[in-house]
This record gives sequence, structure tokens and C-alpha cells, in this order.
Amino acid sequence: MKKQSEVVAELSDKELILNVYLTQGIMIILALISGFFVFDHWHEFQDLFKPEITFIILVGGTVAFVIVLVDVILERILPKAWMDDGGINERVFEKMSIPNIILLCLVVAVAEELLFRAVLQTAFGLVIASLLFAVIHIRYLHKPVLFINVTFVSFLLGALFYWTGNVLVTIFAHFVIDLSLGILIRLKFQKSSRHN
Repeated sequence: MKKQSEVVAELSDKELILNVYLTQGIMIILALISGFFVFDHWHEFQDLFKPEITFIILVGGTVAFVIVLVDVILERILPKAWMDDGGINERVFEKMSIPNIILLCLVVAVAEELLFRAVLQTAFGLVIASLLFAVIHIRYLHKPVLFINVTFVSFLLGALFYWTGNVLVTIFAHFVIDLSLGILIRLKFQKSSRHN
């Protein structure tokens, strides 16, 4: 059986992005199906969406800022090999337009937070949902620093959901994290392209 990195290497950039959208679609479907069994009534699910815009931006944005800052610091101080995910993030974001990065990051944030926070954390608790979230990032399993990092982020987002009871806060935080890191990857690629 081929490793994930080998399978990814055989995909074109378009196929890779299509696969990202496909997996997120599957997560949304899983969230909706499993949510049907987790919540007795539709309003229980609806109650997890509190449109408190200022609170969402302040709390979710602050958590996202801290996570992105830590990630940028780790990128600067640790050996490149420790932070290398096999080039998947680079292939996804390097040549993508800003509107496409925004769309992709929004889809990922909504799909993953619906499944892992709204449904799985509600059903099984913070620890199990956070560990499952970390484990689905399978390409990080053989990279200890990346795996610890994604596990920490997962538990932090889980704690944020536990504390606020508002999945919109974790969706916003997740979106800002992915968007910031995606744009940083794109900017780094553009800068290196100009120098070559």
C-alpha cells in the first residue's frame, strides 16, 4: 500500500485541491448524518451557533493570532525538516489566488469544526474529539513537532468550544489560522519566485 506522500506526489495541483474539497465534503456529510443521532432536536444543534459577532472576532481572532504567531516562531527557530509536511501545504497554497484561499479555508474551517467540535465533541467530549482531529492529519504522524503542534491546536480549539459553547468562535479561529498560514505560504512563494 502506498504512503500518503506517494499518493499526493502523483496528483496534479488541481487534483490535490479537488481532493481537499472532496474530503471536506465528506466531513460535512458525516457531520450532518452523525448529528442526526447526537442531537435529539434540531434546536440543540442550532443553539451551538450564536451570532455574537464582536465576541467571535475578539475571542476567536485572539486565539488564532496566538496560534499563527507560535507557528511562525517555530518556522523560524526549528530546522526546516521538522516543520515539513511533505510540501502539501505549499502545493495547495503557493499558486492559489487570495479569493480561492479564502474559499478553501472557509470550507475547511466549517467542515472540520462542524464534525469535530459541534458533533464529535458534543457526543464524546473534548479529549476524544481533539485526538481524532489530530489523528486525521495523518501526514503529521511521523513528524513529532508537527503532530504535537496540531494536537495542541486541536485541544485549544476544543477548549474554546467547551468554554464558549459557540461553534462559530472555533470556525472563525480555524478560518483565520488557515487563511493566515495559507497567505504566508503564498507570499513566501511569490518572494522566492521574484528572486529566481
